[in-house]
Amino acid sequence: MVTPLTFTRGDSALIDALRAGHPGAAAAFYDQNAAHVRRTLRSVIGLDADLPDLLQEVFIRAIDRIGELKDLNEVGSWLTTIAIFTARAHIRRQVRRRWLYLFSPDQTRSQHREQPSSDARRALTEVYEVLNRMSANDRIAFALRFIDGLTLPDGAAAAETSLATFKRRLVRAEKRFLILARSRPSLAQWIEEGTRWSLRNQI
Repeated sequence: MVTPLTFTRGDSALIDALRAGHPGAAAAFYDQNAAHVRRTLRSVIGLDADLPDLLQEVFIRAIDRIGELKDLNEVGSWLTTIAIFTARAHIRRQVRRRWLYLFSPDQTRSQHREQPSSDARRALTEVYEVLNRMSANDRIAFALRFIDGLTLPDGAAAAETSLATFKRRLVRAEKRFLILARSRPSLAQWIEEGTRWSLRNQI
């Protein structure tokens, strides 16, 4: 008979139970942190059919490495770092698959795409199509800063790089994003209606 455990958010007893291999701890750990990890993954990879599998992968990695967690107050940022690592690997796998797809004579190019339900959904889809044309590191920097809303220091920590390197990636990513996005009418309009990148605000 397994007795289910309940934990409060941030309860160090949960981490202790997880390290001890208690059968109810893994489920409780997932329940407490899944929404945060899902948001992080979605900010980087967008509306991806592999999101549920990647979410599970993050928690498998986290539970396997729970002994590496030093500060019990940093569970969220620690999981963010693991999620970014997992998302980066996924992006690189996608890039390799696209190249294999291009050079495979047996593949068909036709794909079924869900019709966007709104202008916002269409714009979001195009944003991720633009991000797909960036390197994994630049795309992650852009997503962490402008989609997930992390501060520069937190973004650098999540990407496991120095603040200076993170800033360089962000500058490069922002410049490329604007060049590509402004070539798409729907995104160009979306940018001009905003306050951050509108050309009228730069006059």
